[in-house]
Amino acid sequence: MEHQTYFHSVTLNKDLCHGCITCVKRCPTEAIRVRDGKARILGERCIDCGECIRICPHHAKRAISDGMEALDRFRYKIALPAPVLFAQFKHLDHTGRVIRGLLQMGFDEVYEVGAAAELISQSTVEFMSKYSGPLPLISSACPAILRLIRVRFPDLLEHLLPLQPPVELAAVLARRAAVQKTGLAPEEIGVAFITPCPAKVTAAKVPLGNLSHNIDAAIAISRIYPQLVQEIKDLTPEQFEGLSRMGSTGLGWAANSGEATGSGQRRYIAADGIENVIQILEAIEDEQFTRLDFVELSACPGGCVGGVMNVENPFAAAARIKRLARELPPTQTRWETPDLLPEEVFFNKKIEPVDVMALGDDPASSLELFARMQAYERKFPGLDCGSCGSPTCHALAEDIVRGYRTEDDCIYLLKEKLEALAQSLAGLSHHIPREDKDHDGD
Repeated sequence: MEHQTYFHSVTLNKDLCHGCITCVKRCPTEAIRVRDGKARILGERCIDCGECIRICPHHAKRAISDGMEALDRFRYKIALPAPVLFAQFKHLDHTGRVIRGLLQMGFDEVYEVGAAAELISQSTVEFMSKYSGPLPLISSACPAILRLIRVRFPDLLEHLLPLQPPVELAAVLARRAAVQKTGLAPEEIGVAFITPCPAKVTAAKVPLGNLSHNIDAAIAISRIYPQLVQEIKDLTPEQFEGLSRMGSTGLGWAANSGEATGSGQRRYIAADGIENVIQILEAIEDEQFTRLDFVELSACPGGCVGGVMNVENPFAAAARIKRLARELPPTQTRWETPDLLPEEVFFNKKIEPVDVMALGDDPASSLELFARMQAYERKFPGLDCGSCGSPTCHALAEDIVRGYRTEDDCIYLLKEKLEALAQSLAGLSHHIPREDKDHDGD
């Protein structure tokens, strides 16, 4: 199936925006500006990490996702629940209860993304046993991290683990099994991912590392939760026993370091939260971690438990993951021949860098504009106050040479100009002849 070439899950409600620049200062790719008192998202820079949603005090940012109606055109419907979905329910005694609830909501089949995560964990072990490229390898599971690397750290693309995220593998395997089971054509089978974050909504619509996409709808956990919690509360054990194919390894992917421990990594770092992630990526660029084998990075605090489309407190969810994991076997889904990994495990399209920093159409014009940008930046105070609506003085200088702003947008330069003008007017007033107030009366 062909996929879209442009889509962003994170959107702005201008009516709620106060232009307070909180999001401008916190965006990891400087993708937000304030213009005319309202925030604006620069689509070419946005990685849909959801950080602006998390920190906006006025709730002006939100993430769009699909509803159940997106599957109405399909004859057979498959749900792909993210592992973190199971951590949203207080007093949940068994993961199978949630699976039965999804079936009662109208899905014909449920394939846990955690089961595919166990296959990816197994594939990681096999791939790394034969790998001889640059280290450390960086997990490719978090789509916000992939986009961050494309935009800010393109030199690290060669460090990416070239394996599909579990949800893409789950979609392929689930659809293939459904075709064999039902005899329906692949296009008659709809696959919906139940997701914790906007980056994964975007990845479902515009996947990285894939020539085509396998997911037909991305439904936020918060959107499906109210009905699902009603469906599961009165179920009896015999209604959901034997439904789950996910072990503690797959469930553990919902929290920070779950992927690394699931693949048996020993020399690794796991970092969560976009600011911490950037520090780790900068360190990898500076070759500080060459003795590590693996780096697991999650844009959301705590891992997927911190996704903005969840309903549960991330710390409570992480604790619930640990409790549920104790009741599960280590793994329930494995490749029969791990030394012969199937092709659908790997990326089938190269992930290319996105050069959002290029100032001109060619090297000569870029150098000229860069020199102008530096000249503007030297004029600014270097306070990075954000009052101009750009995140830093450097960003304002860039915006000026791109034609978006003028140097008068810097309140400090404007103040200096106004003071100079006032002094000039004051000096001019001394040279204006005064009108003689004494008249002869004739």
